[in-house]
Amino acid sequence: MECPNCHENSSRVIDSRPSDENRAIRRRRECEKCGFRFTTFERVEKAPLLVIKNDGTREPFNREKILHGVVMAAQKRPVSSEQLNTLVDHVDNAVRKQGVSEISSKDIGEYVMKELADIDDVAYIRFASIYRQFKDVSGFMEAMEDMMAKHDREK
Repeated sequence: MECPNCHENSSRVIDSRPSDENRAIRRRRECEKCGFRFTTFERVEKAPLLVIKNDGTREPFNREKILHGVVMAAQKRPVSSEQLNTLVDHVDNAVRKQGVSEISSKDIGEYVMKELADIDDVAYIRFASIYRQFKDVSGFMEAMEDMMAKHDREK
């Protein structure tokens, strides 16, 4: 495994444990040249999945793209990176459980919003404002009302 610090190709595993509800292995590694420590994940390779974007184009499913979006939405919020990685794992698993080879970006966004709503209200609204591309205040208010109704049901 290449060291992200010095790009040497020799590292040793110093810790290994299950991750993502036993669907991955998390390994802590140490570069044998510079001593830099980093984390890698080993997962089962999954069948290719294409995402149909709003403009009709297709691109490979990319969990890192989802992670980037939720990290931006949760910026400066009390949400851990572990929570965000778990969210992305749940979305990835939900999408793949459908057993389809293509899925719309809209469907993925809905999965993300469902998961984010359970983690942090502000991150949910931030993500929704970009994902749903609110054209005016009424769209934003509708999302807020949905969130408030969810809280009322939980009481």
